[in-house]
Amino acid sequence: MSQIFLCLSISLMGGLVMSRPAKKLGLPAVTAYLLAGLLLGPFCLGAIGIPGLGFNTAEQVAQFNIISQAALGFIAFAIGDEFRLEQLRSMGHRVIIVGIAQAVITTAVVDAALVALHYMNPGLISLPAAITLGAIAAATAPAATLMVVRQYKADGPLTHLLLMVVAIDDAVGLVLFSASYGVATAMESGAVSIISVLVEPVIEIVLSLVLGGLSGFFLHRLEQFFHSRSKRRSLSIGFVLLTVGLSMVEFEVGGVHIGFSLLLTCMMAGTVFCNICRTSQEIMERVDHWTAPLNILFFVISGAELDLGVLSQPLVLLVGVVYIIFRSLGKFFGAYASCAATGCEPKIRNHLGITLLPQAGVALGMTLTAQTLSDGNMVRNVVLFSVLVYELVGPALTKRSLIAAGEIKPEGKTSARTMNVAKEPVKLESGEQK
Repeated sequence: MSQIFLCLSISLMGGLVMSRPAKKLGLPAVTAYLLAGLLLGPFCLGAIGIPGLGFNTAEQVAQFNIISQAALGFIAFAIGDEFRLEQLRSMGHRVIIVGIAQAVITTAVVDAALVALHYMNPGLISLPAAITLGAIAAATAPAATLMVVRQYKADGPLTHLLLMVVAIDDAVGLVLFSASYGVATAMESGAVSIISVLVEPVIEIVLSLVLGGLSGFFLHRLEQFFHSRSKRRSLSIGFVLLTVGLSMVEFEVGGVHIGFSLLLTCMMAGTVFCNICRTSQEIMERVDHWTAPLNILFFVISGAELDLGVLSQPLVLLVGVVYIIFRSLGKFFGAYASCAATGCEPKIRNHLGITLLPQAGVALGMTLTAQTLSDGNMVRNVVLFSVLVYELVGPALTKRSLIAAGEIKPEGKTSARTMNVAKEPVKLESGEQK
């Protein structure tokens, strides 16, 4: 127990300390937290073996998975705030078209590149693995994107479209992966399962939206019984944690696997709650303040999970470089083409694709399923390598794109400490306060 508290405290303080030099270098705080986790992970300070000083093993990092799941729940809940009815009326069709098109184009581009690589050298990667990686390429990590938007208070049409597209990307990626994985499995076994390819992903999406909608509705109903701001905040936090827990339940009915998507469920809960509760804006802001340390821990732990061991595997590096190049091209041109087709303004067309590059938890979750393939280890290692690159580079690229689009204002030199001192009342000689 003492080691757990030591790891948590060192992770939190290490992330904050790393954010200082990162700010001077113009890097987002997310990058600093990831680097702090990398330094504290089992490939750097953790390798020394001193209990409490970082994460000594990958198994020890996995023990903190509960924190990562909770943080993802709050992140998805916050993204649901972007789906307010007034915004959906103005750009709802664009979100759907861009969200689906960019994911499908990315999958097609990566599939074409990796299948071509297979035929040039079948020993590098198998055809089922190539098809599966193409589907995994569609997934985008919402956490890093949201943190960059929050840190720099980005606002504008690109930011709103970005957060909406990232939110529905989980559903689109789930369908693409299920279909591609089903085809890959059929190529290896010679049998196609319609249930796993079509039925199960649709059921998962529908049930996730239903569960999330019910959670958001009941949160609103219960919130009306409390008038204290702190109690309403506590109730909201409790409901998000409840939603995260329910979304992790899995069972089978008649041979059909039933599960939920954590991101979709919590996102829908936030969407319903924010559209039916008049005081949702205030509650969301208070919840965001409470989750700030949780988000730091999430990214530090994510950094500690990055596997530097893949850098010693030449074949993985080669396939990984091809994967990263063509996934980046697919995201950029997919977003550009779909934005052009829906009449988006030039600054959105030119910059949306770059902001969709970060990739992490969702993609890694898909690799756990893909490990049943004969070339499953190659799939996981390639995704681990890409996550290492995208998580360290992606937030900085997102920041640059939002600045270029004019949706991040230049950073000032203000300090919360200085501002608080300036706000203190000044006593006059007469005893009055100014």
